[in-house]
Amino acid sequence: MFRNRTGNRSEAVAVAVRRASATAAFVGAVFGASSALAVGGATGDDRYPATTSGAAPATGGSAELKTCDKGLVWDTKKKKCVIKHSGVLPDAELAEYAYALAKAGRFEEAIDVLDTLQDPNTPRALNYRGYATRKLGRTEEGIGYYLQSVALDPHYAQVREYLGEAYVIQGKFELAKQQLTVIKAICGSNTCDEYEDLERALVYAHGL
Repeated sequence: MFRNRTGNRSEAVAVAVRRASATAAFVGAVFGASSALAVGGATGDDRYPATTSGAAPATGGSAELKTCDKGLVWDTKKKKCVIKHSGVLPDAELAEYAYALAKAGRFEEAIDVLDTLQDPNTPRALNYRGYATRKLGRTEEGIGYYLQSVALDPHYAQVREYLGEAYVIQGKFELAKQQLTVIKAICGSNTCDEYEDLERALVYAHGL
């Protein structure tokens, strides 16, 4: 939703960010936790990240007592309070909210939200998990999620872009250029956002 294949990015991002912001407010109301997301500067471009405000939505409570604020539950594996799935919001909206958090630099929170999905194994959810994971510096793990997303939807241009960018980080330029070729076939040209972004990443890394 943040980008379509051939449409104007700014317009698509603005619509998606507004939806994510509304979802954020609703999440806060449902869970009784602060999950505000200021989106005034959001563009969908990593070079111009959105600003954030409000406390993390999945940290309330006492770690020592293993108690959590309303709407949160203690996760023994993560050793912190995480959002409890309310069943009120559909997975698609929660996934887009998680992506909005990730684009705002709130990667751990994004993963926490993705953990609440009833079906975390959709192309978008896996792509967004890969994005947040990669941005946390776990590039190889992120690639694993991207590949799962690709397997489910080979024609999903955005995950191809992000997979290519991950390969650029690893210096695997030939693999990244393979994704560039696939994106061109998906979009029908080399002018869509996903193609241009991955091409730019390759140029900056001297991979082209």
